[in-house]
Amino acid sequence: MAQVDQAQLLEFLCRMGDNTLVLGHRVSEWCGHAPVLEEDIALANIALDLIGQTQMWLGLAAEVEGKGRNADDLAMLRDVWDFRNVLLVEQPNGDFGQTILRQFLFDSWHLAMLTGLTTSTNTEIAAIAAKSVKEVQYHVERSAETVIALGDGTAESHDRMQAALDLLWPYVGEMFVPDAVDDAMAAAGVAPDLGALRARFDAEVSTVLRAATLTPPEGGFAHKGGKTGFQHSEHLGHMLTQMQWLQRAYPGAEW
Repeated sequence: MAQVDQAQLLEFLCRMGDNTLVLGHRVSEWCGHAPVLEEDIALANIALDLIGQTQMWLGLAAEVEGKGRNADDLAMLRDVWDFRNVLLVEQPNGDFGQTILRQFLFDSWHLAMLTGLTTSTNTEIAAIAAKSVKEVQYHVERSAETVIALGDGTAESHDRMQAALDLLWPYVGEMFVPDAVDDAMAAAGVAPDLGALRARFDAEVSTVLRAATLTPPEGGFAHKGGKTGFQHSEHLGHMLTQMQWLQRAYPGAEW
């Protein structure tokens, strides 16, 4: 089994934690604004789940880094170019259909990844995944049901969901394009092979989209750059301005 490079392990942990942190904040933006009370409460709970997972991933990342930082430091004191989340999760909420479609696409990848991580050779990663996968099983079940209900609903809801799919589908590929970090984690048995995850993702997502009468755009174009930190969309900087404002305004403040 390949030796685990600590710098690459840190990068992988930041990717996992940044994905849940950024999406958790995005989903939390619906609090008090969702179309019905039930959705408002459900989305708030999903956001809390994701932020809780972030605490574990970035907490472990801070330990691996060994520079005396903690999960809060990594979340609140890094700049845009230090974040390693995929571009999908930083996209704006848009209308409710766009939010749900984004959630479903991420949930489907997330569940496949966490399931693979439960057998990781890194016992701490396996433990985080085992705890998180229970929450994400609910997330994907709920988002899939809502995608079907809206896609196969009224003409307007169908059109909005199809527009959301056309917009967001090009962001899916980045989650499955491996780089040196992904290859190293797979070789060491820390994380699953992304190619195997793509097959599972395609099969399960296709089933839901057919039931929702939605059609993915043709072509294999994929936006990239988020998980390497090379290039984020303009939306992440605006989001971090809001998320990190209090810590930036009052450095080191404690409740």
